Amino acid sequence: MKWQQLLSTQRSREVKSTGGALGDLRSEFEKDYHRIIGSASFRRLQDKTQVFPLDKSDFIRTRLTHSLEVSSFGKSLGQNIGEYILTYIKDSDFTEKNKEEICSILQCAGLIHDIGNPPFGHFGESAIRDWFHRNLPKLTFRGKHVSELLTEQMREDFYHFEGNAQALRLVTKLHYLVDEHGMNLTYALLNTIVKYPVSSIGIDKTTGNIKDKKMGYYFADREIYEAIAKATGTEGKRHPLTYILEAADDIAYKTADIEDAFVKGFLSYHQLKEELGSLPENSSGDSFDPLERLERKYQSGIKRGVQNPEEYAVKNWIVQVQGFLINCASYGFTSHYEEIMEGTYRYDIFHGTYGEALMELLGDMAYRRVFATPEIYKMEVAESVILDFLMDKFVAAVLYYDTEEKLGEIEKRVISFISENYKSAYHCQAAGKSEEEKLYLRLLLVTDYICGMTDSYAKRLYQELNAVI
Repeated sequence: MKWQQLLSTQRSREVKSTGGALGDLRSEFEKDYHRIIGSASFRRLQDKTQVFPLDKSDFIRTRLTHSLEVSSFGKSLGQNIGEYILTYIKDSDFTEKNKEEICSILQCAGLIHDIGNPPFGHFGESAIRDWFHRNLPKLTFRGKHVSELLTEQMREDFYHFEGNAQALRLVTKLHYLVDEHGMNLTYALLNTIVKYPVSSIGIDKTTGNIKDKKMGYYFADREIYEAIAKATGTEGKRHPLTYILEAADDIAYKTADIEDAFVKGFLSYHQLKEELGSLPENSSGDSFDPLERLERKYQSGIKRGVQNPEEYAVKNWIVQVQGFLINCASYGFTSHYEEIMEGTYRYDIFHGTYGEALMELLGDMAYRRVFATPEIYKMEVAESVILDFLMDKFVAAVLYYDTEEKLGEIEKRVISFISENYKSAYHCQAAGKSEEEKLYLRLLLVTDYICGMTDSYAKRLYQELNAVI
């Protein structure tokens, strides 16, 4: 893979340049940034869960603040890695301009990497997948089982429903503002957010290759994905910038989960100390000892006379850990540069670095002390009731939508709730398709609509339709 092709500025709909002395002097990737920031889909992230749904605290992160953090870390990683390539690797295909471009792309990619996620965080994805596993085999359409009418890939799209694939779908087709091309973002940016360049029938967790773990695009979006992959020269391989975006995401959520857990009372300073004590000696290298750094920050807080030295220590320690992990990820990418550029590297870029053990501990700690607790389980059970109800209602309503069959009065009313943007996108995609593919697209219409909901809207709609006042 070559950078000049990887950083393709091609778009689905070409836009006439307005450059010149008095024209638009922004780069194509800077234009992407402004398209994203100005979109309603991006604004909705302010009311979507990162860890704690419908939280009243001003401090706890939402999908919006998480995405801003990922954007910031992505740009920082791009600066580090780009400078290293120029100074030490001396890849003749990589220029100073390319360094600026990858920083802009990563900044944008951080903003939209979670834009397709449904309400209630990653549990929302699981709840939707579970709904299809339970219900798709039982659904019938004109006397036949829906699961038998759909092709294998169509069925697997629902069984492996994935927020990453939904993000690509949203920004390329569902942001129906001007036309059917969505936000009409550059192909370099779009390929960066495709973490898994395989379809739902290409998933294979036994390969040990990170790119095969989940699906990256739906059957409905295969043509745009193939166009993106061809234009950027990846064609089945991961885009190199995807590794960097993934690292930025991992740094952001794994450190934020610990900080949010501390603030919410799930994790104390002393418990964090105990956890860090379980790290193997020198696992983070001689220059950075996580436990020693935490204790040093605590002593610094006491010397400064702060009111809560434990809070001071944890929050300042998080910042130091983030800097350490940025350095580890930069090293991981540059030390495997040739494999990444050849498309043969199989792991994330923390693999084999001093940051690997710490990253694993942070993730495991958050799971044990936050996600696997009765408090979170109670919230998730309530969230599943909301999502199951909405899926039941809207799937039943759309089965015969856009067919010759007469809809019931309730179905008509339920369908009227779906955004006209999503319905316009459906009709555009369904034109000229077989009845089976239209049925598949109508089921996607439901997940499109539900994924577009904020946490508050999903809860409010559930209450309104159940006459809960």
